[in-house]
Amino acid sequence: MATTLKHRTLSGALLEEIRQAILSGHYSAGSQLRQDALAEAYGVSRIPIREALFHLEAEGLVRIVPQKGAVVSELSQAEIDDVFELRALLEPRLFRRSAPLLSSADFQQLEEIQATYVGAIRGGEINRYGQLNAQLHVALYQRANLPRTQQIVASLLQTSDRYTRVQLSSADAMKRAMEEHAELIRLSRGGDFEVAAQLLEAHLVAVKTDLLAVLKGQN
Repeated sequence: MATTLKHRTLSGALLEEIRQAILSGHYSAGSQLRQDALAEAYGVSRIPIREALFHLEAEGLVRIVPQKGAVVSELSQAEIDDVFELRALLEPRLFRRSAPLLSSADFQQLEEIQATYVGAIRGGEINRYGQLNAQLHVALYQRANLPRTQQIVASLLQTSDRYTRVQLSSADAMKRAMEEHAELIRLSRGGDFEVAAQLLEAHLVAVKTDLLAVLKGQN
C-alpha cells in the first residue's frame, strides 16, 4: 500500500511539473517530449513519465505520434471551437443550478478568488491566470449537484488553462475578464440569476472570439 501511494504521489507530481512546463511555454508547441530525456531531467524511471504523458494526451496538451512519441500540441481553431462551445453549453447549466444555493461563505470565497485573480493579472503573474480563472468558475458551480457535468467542466477548464494565458495577452481582454467576473458575482449576490447566466454565456463566447483572433494573428 505504501509503495502504491508513493508511486501515485510521484506520478501526480511529475504530471503537474510537465503540465506547468507546457503551459508556461517551457516546452513550446511542436516540441518532442522524449521519455528518456524527461526521465533523466526529473531523476525518475520512464514508467511514471509514460503515465504522465498519456494523461497529458487525454488533456489535449500532447499528441502521441507513431515513431516520434509525445509532441506538445499546437493551439488549434478546432480545439478552441470544441472546448469553448462545450463550455458555453454546460457552464450556464451548472450556474443556474448552483447560484441560488450559494451561501454567504461561498460568496466570500468567490470574492477572495476574484481579488487574487485581479492581483495576479495586475502583477503579470501569467502562470496563475488559468488556475485562478478555473477556481472562480468552479466556485460558482459548486452547489449544482451535477457531478458528471461538473467533472466534464473541470476537465474543460484544465484544457482551457493554456488558452486563458493566450487570451489574456491584451490589456482589453484582461480588463474585460476582471469586470465580467466581478459582475457575475454581483448579479449572483443580488439574485439576478438569469441575467448572470446570460452574461456567463456571452463571456465564454467572447473568450472564444478573442482566442480565434489571436490564433489568426499568429498565422
